[in-house]
Amino acid sequence: MDKRAYGRSGDQLSIIGFGGIIVDKVSAKEAADHVAEAYDAGINYYDVAPTYGNAQEMLGPALKPYRDKVFLACKTGKRLYKEAEEELHESLRMLETDHFDLYQFHAMTTEEDFQQAMGPGGVLEMVQKAQEKGLIRHIGFSAHSAEIAVKLLDAFDFDSVLTPLNFAAIWNGGFGPQVLDKAQEKGASFLALKAMARTHVPEGQERPNPRCWYEPIPEPDMAKLAVRFTLSQPITAAIPPGDIELFRIAVEAVKDGLKPLSADEEARLRDYAKGLPPLFAAVG
Repeated sequence: MDKRAYGRSGDQLSIIGFGGIIVDKVSAKEAADHVAEAYDAGINYYDVAPTYGNAQEMLGPALKPYRDKVFLACKTGKRLYKEAEEELHESLRMLETDHFDLYQFHAMTTEEDFQQAMGPGGVLEMVQKAQEKGLIRHIGFSAHSAEIAVKLLDAFDFDSVLTPLNFAAIWNGGFGPQVLDKAQEKGASFLALKAMARTHVPEGQERPNPRCWYEPIPEPDMAKLAVRFTLSQPITAAIPPGDIELFRIAVEAVKDGLKPLSADEEARLRDYAKGLPPLFAAVG
């Protein structure tokens, strides 16, 4: 598995990450098998959050044999110091670790999120203290708003941003390049989400994949092109959807090394994107 540098730290991350939601609501054996499969494929970047069902509870024991060899990222959805501190310690306990390699503000979306997290008594103060104590190594955030992502990168020296970078969102929604440019300007690593997303699930229709709130690309060959497109941008890694079969497709796309899209392949992906409503679009 190809690896790329994470920021200025010297860490090298596998270009495909393991989304912890994969082990939500599976048996302990399945969780251990999925993690072992990922590790054997060269995956050393694992990401989880308290909101992913019981994923923390399942990932902790499954990851224990490899913990000192991998980069473990977790998140907090809390915006204020005390509640975020409690969530951090609960996550450390459930994941059976004494530190996180990366701790992220989760799903930063609104101006209120920004003001609370970055203001007095906010989660930023907590993570800085936790970093001083050695409980976390790096500070980052995830965002589904390009505007808030750019604002956060301007406000603090974050180590990374975790946000969507998707062919249709870029070409049809203008979402992604502005965050990518700002991350490069600030020296922050870009960790990508939703590379394999196709579009929204139509109102009233059942999700085609219960582990995705959106419609993932159903055709494996096209999904692989989408993964390779995202990884051809100046990013560190991409996390596939939280479904083991989709994860395997992403790994398959790069197992022999990442190959940039040929002109023919990019034309196919652009044709596929025509008229496709993007999952994300920039404001204005």
